[in-house]
Amino acid sequence: MNLYVSNLSYAMTDEELQGEFAAFGNVSSARVVKDRESGRSRGFGFVEMQVESEALTAINALNGKEVGGRPLRVVEARPKEDRPPRQFGGGGGGSRGYGGGGKRDQREDWDRDQRS
Repeated sequence: MNLYVSNLSYAMTDEELQGEFAAFGNVSSARVVKDRESGRSRGFGFVEMQVESEALTAINALNGKEVGGRPLRVVEARPKEDRPPRQFGGGGGGSRGYGGGGKRDQREDWDRDQRS
């Protein structure tokens, strides 16, 4: 079972994350996600545990537990396709950007109307 762990201390390492979960069963992998450019922790990570019952025990024990001065949030990781699409700010607008655009024949009609 893949677990999503958030609110990690920015100093937490992969090994420390694995150590927190190892008390509850076999940890296949533990990874703190890092920023691509700076290499610094982004404050969350993933832990893979082979046995579902052990993973559920770890969730119950560690969710809300303070580690490194911060309360962990531990939940079952959801596949990307289950997440709602991201909504970015800003207005709609089509693919033509700011102003201009339109179909050529519409512009010609407008030009002709303006000259009349």
